[in-house]
Amino acid sequence: MNVQDPSIERDYIPIADHAIIGNLRTAALVIESYCIPNFDSPSVFARILDKYKGGHFSIAPTVQFTTKQNYLPNSNILQTKFLNDEGVVNVTDFLPRHENGDSPAPSLFWLVRRVEVIRGVASLRMECAPAFNYARDEHTTEFLPDDSVQYCHQKKVRFRSPNLELDLRYVAEATLDNVPTPEVNIDYLDLLTKGHLGPAVCCNLSLVEGQRVTFILRICPEKAGTPEARPTQELADRLGIPLEVLIAGASKMRPQDDPFLSAVRDPAFCVMVLEVKVFVPQDLLEHLFRSTNQYWNNWIRKSTYDGSWREAVNRSALALKLLIYEPTGAVVASPTFSLPECIGGTRNCASWIRDSSFTLYALIRLGFTQEANAYLEFIFDRLRNKNPDGSLQIMYDLPEIELSHLDGHKGSKPVRIGNGAVNHIQLKFGRPLVHVVDHCREPDLEVRGRERHFTIMLWVAIDRGIRIVEKRSLPCPQRSAWYTARDALYEEIMTKAWNPTLKVFGQSYEETDVLDSAVLIMPLVFFMAPADPRFVSTLKQILKSPERGGLTSNNLVYRYDVAKTDDGVGGKEGTFCLCTLWCVEALTRAGEYERPLLTRAYCDDFLLYSNHVGLCTEEVSDAGDAYICVGLGNAVQGISRTHVTLISAAYNLSRTLTRLKY
Repeated sequence: MNVQDPSIERDYIPIADHAIIGNLRTAALVIESYCIPNFDSPSVFARILDKYKGGHFSIAPTVQFTTKQNYLPNSNILQTKFLNDEGVVNVTDFLPRHENGDSPAPSLFWLVRRVEVIRGVASLRMECAPAFNYARDEHTTEFLPDDSVQYCHQKKVRFRSPNLELDLRYVAEATLDNVPTPEVNIDYLDLLTKGHLGPAVCCNLSLVEGQRVTFILRICPEKAGTPEARPTQELADRLGIPLEVLIAGASKMRPQDDPFLSAVRDPAFCVMVLEVKVFVPQDLLEHLFRSTNQYWNNWIRKSTYDGSWREAVNRSALALKLLIYEPTGAVVASPTFSLPECIGGTRNCASWIRDSSFTLYALIRLGFTQEANAYLEFIFDRLRNKNPDGSLQIMYDLPEIELSHLDGHKGSKPVRIGNGAVNHIQLKFGRPLVHVVDHCREPDLEVRGRERHFTIMLWVAIDRGIRIVEKRSLPCPQRSAWYTARDALYEEIMTKAWNPTLKVFGQSYEETDVLDSAVLIMPLVFFMAPADPRFVSTLKQILKSPERGGLTSNNLVYRYDVAKTDDGVGGKEGTFCLCTLWCVEALTRAGEYERPLLTRAYCDDFLLYSNHVGLCTEEVSDAGDAYICVGLGNAVQGISRTHVTLISAAYNLSRTLTRLKY
């Protein structure tokens, strides 16, 4: 809980203080970052990258207040409480989902923000200031009659840009007897002097206990009625009602431009509407809320995990689920873009789609197999359009573009979309195994502009190919060549990556004096035993502080020392949560043989660095005090990042402690 004073000009909210909502099409950091309708669509709100002109949708009290924030239990619906002596306000944010994940009904591209006073009185201010196409497109703003709410003469707001139209509507209601319906008066807000390219809107609310206002921002519907919205025998059969009843009900429905009409396409709700012959927006919003909450509850109940740190594991699973693009089964690297690894620095790039396998591995560990099957279909589709040499891309992304007009988070420039590494050569990913075997002695381009023989992962690629062939009894004419290449690569790594003076495995053959915490995965991928003296020696060196030649600070682990090696990006970076959890898992495995190491597997200690709603960022910056740390990097970085590895580390540490009765 923190105290905020609205009289002070609002600054950037720390990256670690954000929470995320989503609908498996897109996601939003409430509400500082939002791309609509899909993950890869241009942003509409990006205040996290430019506090003046990035665009925002804010709701906050107009007097000093404190805040508390949490997810509803086992859900991705977010609840924020504003508290002061005069009253308590509850703001509920969600992107709607159908209760039945397999529902044929189309998705609603709505952002729902419900404001309700639950004690006393409250004065609040709502501002909606979209900045279309990464704040590059101009837009117009107009007020139009809103005929979606009966018996009320209220207006809706329409924002028009060259490629996207949004409208903002509201539903005001009283939830207690003898409490009047609140008054809502939305007006223009001029932010052009701050760099906005079109008018925003604002609203000052004075609410008392029992009053509720729900704001709905959504993509404007098509003008022409869609076939599914028309009463037909096919639709009547699917709903299980007579055609004449459907026609009678349709005559009661609202115009196609109604923001609530598309929700009627949800069969379950459509039946309810047709039965009562009345369309009540409050009932629809309550239905959407309950349906969305039930969807997340039903999904997480499928988890088979029963070990320690279950709450943290479930929250990680729910966060990872938000990164799945449901129409294709693909997994996105992050719902955000261009957040810095170091405040003021240049490390603002996105992640790699190659690590999707780690996300699916974590979900499978918890019993979620449907996501894995869907992702395989996505890969099969990519294989049908593979590169001429038979390889896949290391990522499927937009070309890298710098958005020089945005200031970056706390001045961290440049702001980028896409990823310039899309054409990097990485032998261990996306290429036919025959090609990998033939070229496994060649250097990799893991970093920008520098070829290096990096440790481990090429061996893993060949070894996994062999394991698949053996386990599935698949024909393999090159079986002997694969074994020969894998074993030769093992001997080469043990010789050329080992530094006999420092007694550590180095980052690459060329730089064995540079520690890289990526070698912590050696026992995790079965390259070598966790009790091997060479691995234990490397692990113990990594556990030392940077001042003593290690990579660990305050029980958090750096990927490598950027002062000792040039990775082509420049700038500084914080400790990697991913690497910290790799270290926890490595200590778990080595600790089975050397018990003092097991006592250093600090899973509980790491969880202190998750934010107030249980989410983790990609990195943590240590300011010299265990309690003064700032989350950095792309928030909720699920692919080969924090939440994936948290699940794996918790799973293995819990299992080990139970087996050893430790």
